[in-house]
Amino acid sequence: SGTGLSGSAGAEGATFTVTSNATSANTASTIIARDGSGNFTAGVATLTATAARYADLAEKYASDGDIEAGTVVHFAGEGKVAECDIANCRSVAGIVSTDPAYLMNSDADGVALAIAGRVPTKVTGVVNAGDLIVSAGNGRGMANNSPAIGTVIGKAIEANAGGDGVIEVLALMM
Repeated sequence: SGTGLSGSAGAEGATFTVTSNATSANTASTIIARDGSGNFTAGVATLTATAARYADLAEKYASDGDIEAGTVVHFAGEGKVAECDIANCRSVAGIVSTDPAYLMNSDADGVALAIAGRVPTKVTGVVNAGDLIVSAGNGRGMANNSPAIGTVIGKAIEANAGGDGVIEVLALMM
């Protein structure tokens, strides 16, 4: 009682019935509820996480439409990102996230842009593990180990033998 839960049982071995005031609204003195799917619901929860199921930190950015995960995007003006159509682009913004471990501005419209961490990335051409990744001009990345400042979106974790592929990239802007 006093924490949003109450209940009682009349005898040993009896079924204990719990009554809860759980809600997804921002209401004082309520609890975080877990639904039948195992998901938790609350207005705002302050917690300490010790592990994450997914691999990158992302933030929502406005776009004119859906952009597929793994696509390399650039700042296209009016505060929006779009598929990057320029090789070695200085306005490159990064890579659209697949499943971010943490999503900033999650209520905003747009796409989740990977800020840091491992993210599957569409690439073209030969890429070796450890290569710096820049935009290739077709929504994909490519290797460039002598890039201009401001064009690097990450470092290849995996290799691509040639042609188009998807590899893991450590997202980091340089």
